[in-house]
Amino acid sequence: MYRVGIGYDIHKLVQGRDLIIGGVKITHEKGLLGHSDADVLIHALIDAMLGALALDDIGTLFPDTDANYKDIDSSLLLEKVFKLVKNKGYSIVNIDSNIIAQEPKMMPYIPKMKTVLAKILEISPNDISIKAKTKENLDAVGQKLAIEANAVVLLENKG
Repeated sequence: MYRVGIGYDIHKLVQGRDLIIGGVKITHEKGLLGHSDADVLIHALIDAMLGALALDDIGTLFPDTDANYKDIDSSLLLEKVFKLVKNKGYSIVNIDSNIIAQEPKMMPYIPKMKTVLAKILEISPNDISIKAKTKENLDAVGQKLAIEANAVVLLENKG
């Protein structure tokens, strides 16, 4: 049996924070504002996995009112959600995702993102698609005020 989930996230760019996307630190003068490290790609992946399992969303599972998640590495949250996936008898078939940012350029970082995510999710980097898009200077992302990501995840029940 297969299940598919869709995830989305957006965070505002601000001074004084590291920019972490896909578990990788990216060189940029701004970072993303959030209760955790605000990794938009991982947050979108988490919501896609939770959606595929028809579970609550990331904000319900890891509320921003809980001090335990303050500035937490989102890779740790991804590990916890992947354990839920495995405990329900599923594995990941493939991931398709987009990072939407006017700047910085994401392409140089995508191979490392795939390696980081593949290790956590116990799949091949070849099963992960991460595409970099811009907003052609339109809306908050296009005006360099935010970065967003979306993801689709296909799960297969191995049971």
